[in-house]
Amino acid sequence: MKQTSNRQTAFSELSSLFTLLLFLVFVLCALFTIMIGSRVYAGIQDKDSAIFGRDTSVSYIKNKVRQGDRAGQISVRDMDGTSVLCIADLSLSTEDTEYVTYIYAQDGWLKELFTSTDSGLTLADGIPVMECEKAQFSMEETEIGDSSCRLLTIRLDEEPSASIRLMSAAEGGKQ
Repeated sequence: MKQTSNRQTAFSELSSLFTLLLFLVFVLCALFTIMIGSRVYAGIQDKDSAIFGRDTSVSYIKNKVRQGDRAGQISVRDMDGTSVLCIADLSLSTEDTEYVTYIYAQDGWLKELFTSTDSGLTLADGIPVMECEKAQFSMEETEIGDSSCRLLTIRLDEEPSASIRLMSAAEGGKQ
């Protein structure tokens, strides 16, 4: 009987050891799964933040352009080596004073500067709107059918972000 008792004790100890090892393997697998999942989540979060920032910047610029989409009021200039979107505000302008909104990227920020053209303010005086490393604007004349139109292309952080078809007076845009 003692041999059976010793065998049962040895089997019981071996069974307990196997159960403990199996539990340890389970805990390690769970730990590695959590670590890998957290890295994947961090990567997704970083991409999501970048996309959100770019999309929000593009929406902001599009809304500003749509507010000022009148014949001849939107232009693109290079000021101090910076690509600047210029939106003239003819409703506030007088014979001797013209008001304009400049939208541009500087020092890691998308900035806006609303000023009269003779105020003496520079791009450094703009108000930061949101983070944006680089913004490029370009204006093209394109032919659509029998008429031509202007196409504003917005490029944020080296990626083509959006294109906006601008209205002209011939297309029903306000003068």
